[in-house]
Amino acid sequence: MLTFDHVHFYYKKGQPVIEDLSFTIETGEFVAIVGANGCGKSTIAKLMDGLLLPKQGDVTFQDLNTSRPADLRMIHEQIGFVFQNPEDQFITTTVMDEVIFGLENIRVPREEIRSRLDQALQAVQMENYLESMPHQLSGGQKQRVAIAAILAMQPRIIIFDEATSMLDPQGREQVLSIMQELHRQGMTIIHITHHMEEVLAARRILLMDKGRLVFDGDPVSFFETVPVEDYQLELPFAVRVYRMLHPDMPLMADWKEMIRSQWSTS
Repeated sequence: MLTFDHVHFYYKKGQPVIEDLSFTIETGEFVAIVGANGCGKSTIAKLMDGLLLPKQGDVTFQDLNTSRPADLRMIHEQIGFVFQNPEDQFITTTVMDEVIFGLENIRVPREEIRSRLDQALQAVQMENYLESMPHQLSGGQKQRVAIAAILAMQPRIIIFDEATSMLDPQGREQVLSIMQELHRQGMTIIHITHHMEEVLAARRILLMDKGRLVFDGDPVSFFETVPVEDYQLELPFAVRVYRMLHPDMPLMADWKEMIRSQWSTS
């Protein structure tokens, strides 16, 4: 359980970035955090992992508090963070060394490292690139290596902070597929994005606006009740198609299946 309890944050005093933010993310959830540029999404991600500390309020994971220095190491080990630019995470010269580096940092026994390495690379379909240089890989492959390095450390939560924004459509689809598979396996996924097509995989959406939480609910309620254009967002193509096919009907829980069936028979 990850909790924000009346959290405030600013980079410059008098210019708040996050104001009185409270919510809880339960174990096993798939949550998308959306909003216009500058609304505080990435700041929230860094507060979650203790990379930033609240100016007021508390960020806690289980019984650990990011404001307690003694808790930070355990928080970093249990909450993985995938950045927008995978190269920001690379510090070694091969894919194998990149994954192993994190394991050595958290003191994983040497006899366990190889199995974790293999499992993590297999999970992202990069097992054939052990000796490759990360900087010579494609954008999607780089991001998959960054994810593997996090997976190998066996976190409880993975935060994807705009992790698909620099990828082409194929690379984006690969990373989204990995997120969905990890969620099916029980991993808590927090996906911060401005690509509204991507939020359709989430079970819950948090909408931020000028540092405040203005919506917290499921995707159906979100697209039914929120005027997304007011927040510099666009409706996903699938939602637009549904509304064209059913202009007088609200979205229903199985709306995506209805679109697929009608599309395939049209």
